[in-house]
Amino acid sequence: MLNNYYVTTPIYYVNDRPHIGHAYCSIAADYLSRFNKLAGRKSFFLTGTDEHGTKVAEAAEAASKTSQQFCDEIVKHYGKAWKALGLENDYFVRTTDDRHAEAVVKLLEVLKKAKTPDGQDVIYEGFYEGLYCTGCEKFLTETDMVDGQCPVHKTKPTQLKERNYFFRLKPYLPIIRELVESNKLVILPEERRKEVLGLLKVDLPDFSISRESVKWGIPLPWDKEQVAYVWVDALPNYISAIGYGDDPNQFETWWDKSEVVHLLGKDILKFHTIFWPAMLMAAEIKLPDKLFLHGFFTVNGEKMGKSAGNMIDPIEMIKIYGTDATRYLLLNQYPFGVDGDIKEKDFVVRYNSDLANDLGNLVSRVAKMMVQYTDGKIPQPQENISGQEELMELAVAAPDRCYDHILNFRITDAVNECLKLIRGTNRFVENSAPWKLYKEGNIKEAGGVLYSAAELIRIVSILLSPLMPEKMSEVRAVFGLDQSTLTLDSARRWFELVEGTEVDIKESIFPRLDAKTVPALVKPKRTEADAAKKDSDEATGLITFDQFGAADLRVAEIVQAEKVEKADRLLKLQIDLGTEKRQIVAGIAEFYSPDDLIGKKIVVVANLKPAKIRGVESRGMLLAAKEKGKLKLITVDGDISLGASIG
Repeated sequence: MLNNYYVTTPIYYVNDRPHIGHAYCSIAADYLSRFNKLAGRKSFFLTGTDEHGTKVAEAAEAASKTSQQFCDEIVKHYGKAWKALGLENDYFVRTTDDRHAEAVVKLLEVLKKAKTPDGQDVIYEGFYEGLYCTGCEKFLTETDMVDGQCPVHKTKPTQLKERNYFFRLKPYLPIIRELVESNKLVILPEERRKEVLGLLKVDLPDFSISRESVKWGIPLPWDKEQVAYVWVDALPNYISAIGYGDDPNQFETWWDKSEVVHLLGKDILKFHTIFWPAMLMAAEIKLPDKLFLHGFFTVNGEKMGKSAGNMIDPIEMIKIYGTDATRYLLLNQYPFGVDGDIKEKDFVVRYNSDLANDLGNLVSRVAKMMVQYTDGKIPQPQENISGQEELMELAVAAPDRCYDHILNFRITDAVNECLKLIRGTNRFVENSAPWKLYKEGNIKEAGGVLYSAAELIRIVSILLSPLMPEKMSEVRAVFGLDQSTLTLDSARRWFELVEGTEVDIKESIFPRLDAKTVPALVKPKRTEADAAKKDSDEATGLITFDQFGAADLRVAEIVQAEKVEKADRLLKLQIDLGTEKRQIVAGIAEFYSPDDLIGKKIVVVANLKPAKIRGVESRGMLLAAKEKGKLKLITVDGDISLGASIG
């Protein structure tokens, strides 16, 4: 095993703020990195953001920002969330960074000169025509789609034909297949490995590495009219962040001489397990050692999304449970790697059961009995205490069992090893009853029970420290322990607590939460009564005063009008609201010529959410009446100020 350990998350797309889906994979990577450091290895943990492409440019335009401004704003939210979650990443890569762009250009230049194993150019020019999903930023085949739509975004792809440069993939497929079959390229879990082997049996086409129509990205060094396509821009983040473009020594340390591990979601399997290895082989760069592809999760039984109202902000969760408990709860709702469901109601149940009751109460109970029975100091260890030998054997074996789980990505199993120790220690204390021993005058034996219980807590504090570093530091402080002995080797040993050390317990490590007072992270859905009332109102067509008052109706004057290109029914209007000028798009070209509209005072809905109509932004809507094929604008009679409110 190489001493250096390099673990990465996927880089997250900046189309919105981070949620617990992003946090899930990032906490897992942080946990793996910290545990390997605990085992004495040097570790480098990378995460970051994917900031180029059409989707980002469109989101920026909709927000009236430049693409870079939009990215900078979203990235600040990632920085805030990752800090709140206690992530100890060594680098945060951004695909808009100059350092990353330089590395991408270097890789592209290497690939442009490279030859395939059968002597052909790796990169060649051609035309691509197909169905393109902007949301996925990839072309789809007919077999990819469901009912003619992208299965992920539920939208109909656009037919697109453009000049591109391509990566010649086919010569590398047999090599990749042999590597996967022999487990020289480790892909986990096993079902993901089988999925990759299934893909390699299909006649996969060469893939495009550039786009002519996309402008927000890194230009190809030999053709500035072409921008590097998302995967050729995004995937190299794993090497750009560790010096591929500018620091050969760093790159050698963390890529060539490290165990390289990619954590990612199963939705980007093909790109990471086939495209990425092929690119690296063509550039004569070592392949990653392991790729672990975790599953998807739902929230309260529903797919996570804005429309469902169940995209949980990790910072809001931290406000309720704290940093370490949030890390614990997100990683332990179901086995790591499989598809699962995050049940919000289980958060408080697991918190109280595992953390407040099992661990928190154990620490408080043992420490308070030491204060009461052993003068507030670590007592002397004793031999021949019933149940102690079995617990010691379980404890000293736990570190290696945990580390084996970590090396094989069985994260939930590693945590469960600790829970077994905690619950075993609680049973040991309960069965040994040191309070009875003390009352009966068996003071040394009572002290021996408490010493063994504290030793087990010490071992647990080490094994859980990669997941809950702050809280385990608090646990260790209770028994006079600092960070100098926070190693896996120390967890393998017994009798590490020093007799006579002061014990200091002030407040509970994990205060119990009242489920009745814990605020909901996911807004509750409407009740049947609410739905019935709404349906009744809708059936009668009635609205409330509040509903009517929500529309901000104002007087505006049309100061300019023109037709919208390639849209026979649309006119683009510039209107004056008195305090501001705006642009709206209206479907009135059949009834009014642009010249007829200049100077008309109309009524507009001023607080309508901006929208794009045929690519033209519209900030408001005019009111008009339509009857029997005729349309008339609602205008204002008499002299009234622009911007005057109606209602």
